[in-house]
Amino acid sequence: MIGLAIKYMRKKKGLSQTDMANKINVKQNTLSRYETGFTDINFETIEKIAEICGYKILFVSDNDEFEIKELIRKDI
Repeated sequence: MIGLAIKYMRKKKGLSQTDMANKINVKQNTLSRYETGFTDINFETIEKIAEICGYKILFVSDNDEFEIKELIRKDI
């Protein structure tokens, strides 16, 4: 689930939902809905979160559905 990956990256970076929301220019409750899967998130926003947190994301597509295949730390 993409939302869990977003939450994982944010927490590893030590950012609160409010801090991350401010960095990606959304409201805190919008970020919360991304993390819980109640609201869809676009690729640009996922990539922006990954960049802020120091990750690169590899996606995989299956039947028009996209999932995160791998999270790669940029500093490793």
